[in-house]
Amino acid sequence: MSTLAEAINGETIRDQPSRPRIDRFVVGVGAIGALVLGGLIWQVGSPRLVWLYMIGGGLGVALYHAAFGFTAGWRNFIVHRRSRGLRAQLLLLSAASVLFIPVIAGGYANGAIAPVGGYIVLGSFLFGLGMQLGGGCGSGTLFTVGAGNRRMLITLIAFIGGSVLGTLHLPWWLDGPGLGPVDLAASLDPLGGVLLQVSVLLALAWVLSAVERDRHGHVEKLSLRPEGRWWQTLITGGWPLLWGVIALTGLGLLTLLISGAPWGVTFAFAIWGAKALDALGIDMSQFTYWSWPYPAQALEQSVLVNVTSVMALGLLFGAMIAAGLAGRFNAGSQNRLGPRNISAAVIGGLCMGYGARLAFGCNIGAFFSGIASGSLHGWIWFAFGFLGSIVGVALRPRFGMGN
Repeated sequence: MSTLAEAINGETIRDQPSRPRIDRFVVGVGAIGALVLGGLIWQVGSPRLVWLYMIGGGLGVALYHAAFGFTAGWRNFIVHRRSRGLRAQLLLLSAASVLFIPVIAGGYANGAIAPVGGYIVLGSFLFGLGMQLGGGCGSGTLFTVGAGNRRMLITLIAFIGGSVLGTLHLPWWLDGPGLGPVDLAASLDPLGGVLLQVSVLLALAWVLSAVERDRHGHVEKLSLRPEGRWWQTLITGGWPLLWGVIALTGLGLLTLLISGAPWGVTFAFAIWGAKALDALGIDMSQFTYWSWPYPAQALEQSVLVNVTSVMALGLLFGAMIAAGLAGRFNAGSQNRLGPRNISAAVIGGLCMGYGARLAFGCNIGAFFSGIASGSLHGWIWFAFGFLGSIVGVALRPRFGMGN
C-alpha cells in the first residue's frame, strides 16, 4: 500500500491537501475515550494490561499514519505488479524474525506455533478471499473502523459473526488429519531458523522487484525520507512505509516481551461475539471450543482483562486519534453503500472471521506472528492466503468494486 487513501478506500484519491488540518474535535473525543477506557483497564486489570493497551494505541497510529494495509499491498501486486507494499511486509517479517525467534527460543515468551493441517489451507484461503471483498484484513478492518469508515463497520460485524461460527466448527476440523505444530527454529536451531526465514523472505522480495521491473521498467523504492517536514509527518501522517516497518517491529517486540506471546487480533472478535450471544441467553460454554481452558476463561472474564481485546480496543482509539490528526476522520465513508457493496462487506467479513479461526489467526496472528515465530503454519497461511486474494480480486468487479 503506497498511500493513505489506499488504506482507507482501497483506491487513490487525487488532489489531497499537502498540509491536512488537525480535527481537534475528533482528537479530543478519541483522547478522552482512550483515557477513560485506560482508567477502567487499570481499575479492573493491571498496569501490564494498561501498557499493552497503550501499545495497541501505538499500533493503530502506526498502521493509519503509514497506511500499512496488507490487503491493498497484495492487490496492488496482483493487479498492477507494484510490489512496494508487499516488499515492506516481507521486510517487516524479516526484522521481526531476527528479533522474535531468539526471544522465543530463550524461553522468554511463547511463539505463535500452530498445528498444520487442511484447516490451515482452507482457513487461510477463505481469509485471503474475504479480505479483498471485505476491503481490509484483521488489523486493517480495525484501524479503518477506528478512522470512521462506515463500510468497514459492516465488515467488522460480519467478521465477528464469522469468528464465532468458526469456533463452533473448529473442533470438528481439528479431528481431521494433520501434522501437528512445526517449529522451524526448534528444528534447525534458532540461528538456522532465522537464516532460513530471512533468506527466503529476501529472495521473495528480489523476485517481486524483478517482476515489477519487468512490467514497469523500474521498481518503486522504499524510503525513510518523508515528503514534508519529518516532525509534521510524524504527527499528521503520510509516513514512509519504512517508518511503519520500524514502528510495527518495535511495538510487536514490546507486545511479545510484555504479554509473553506475539500480537494477535481476531481472537478478540470471537470473544466479543460469544459474549454478545451469552448476554442474549445462549450458553456458549456448551460448545466444545468454549469449554477449552483459555477460551472458557476469556468467556468468563471481562474483555478488559483479555490481552487481545485490550490491544484491539487500543488500536481502535489509536486509529481514531491518528485520523483526527490527519484531518481525515470518516474519509472513507463517502463510498456509496449500495446492495452489492454491502454484500461484499458481509461475505468478506464472514469469510475472514471463519477463516481466521480455522487457520489459527489472520494476517497478524498467523501471517505476521506465525512467520516471525518460525512456525510452518505461518508460511502455509501466506501461500494459500495469497491464492485466496487472487480469487477475491477477480470477484471484486462483480460486487461493483474496482481494482
